[in-house]
Amino acid sequence: MTSAFDELFAGLEEIRPASIAANPFHRCFGCGPGHPTGLRVRCFQTGDGVISPVLVPATYAGPPGAAHGGIVAAYLDEICAAAALRATGQMAVTGELTVRYVAPVPVERAVVGRGKLVADHGRYIDVEGRLEEFGTGRLLATAKGRFFAIRSGGPEMAPTPQRSTAPRGTRGAPRPNSPAGRSRPAASARPGSGSGARRAPGSRRRRP
Repeated sequence: MTSAFDELFAGLEEIRPASIAANPFHRCFGCGPGHPTGLRVRCFQTGDGVISPVLVPATYAGPPGAAHGGIVAAYLDEICAAAALRATGQMAVTGELTVRYVAPVPVERAVVGRGKLVADHGRYIDVEGRLEEFGTGRLLATAKGRFFAIRSGGPEMAPTPQRSTAPRGTRGAPRPNSPAGRSRPAASARPGSGSGARRAPGSRRRRP
């Protein structure tokens, strides 16, 4: 990482969940410090959202010289989740995530991730994220996400802002993940399926 890239994040407060092994996201592939081969995405607070230093390892290449599309989505998912945490102070899980791939995201090169709140609907919030080429600001990918806050149960997962020194790569203490693809089942019932359904008038047979 270049010194100019490091300086972009110097002095910013890093968003972190409680860094303990008991935390349910401790071994998260995206942000968990306990995952041996994870991305360990880091995010820092800005005035209107979050900013993230991204350096995709060559291990996660798809096309030659570019990150695999699924890995790009994983980075954006983490950045959007951090924006949700920044806005609400609560961990959140992904309800929806739509990614638009604008240009190849290079591996082993500095990329800047950004995320911010779009709307807070109470039960869920909408956020957006983007990846930009460092130095030029060229847009590489965007994401729109809907996240549901974890409001009760489980261990305490409030963010712990910490003053940062210039980050070295993306490896370091993470912030909360938002496991993608979790859906909420909806109960449905067929009309008239209850045991007390009435027979329609005139449908009873007459005896001869």
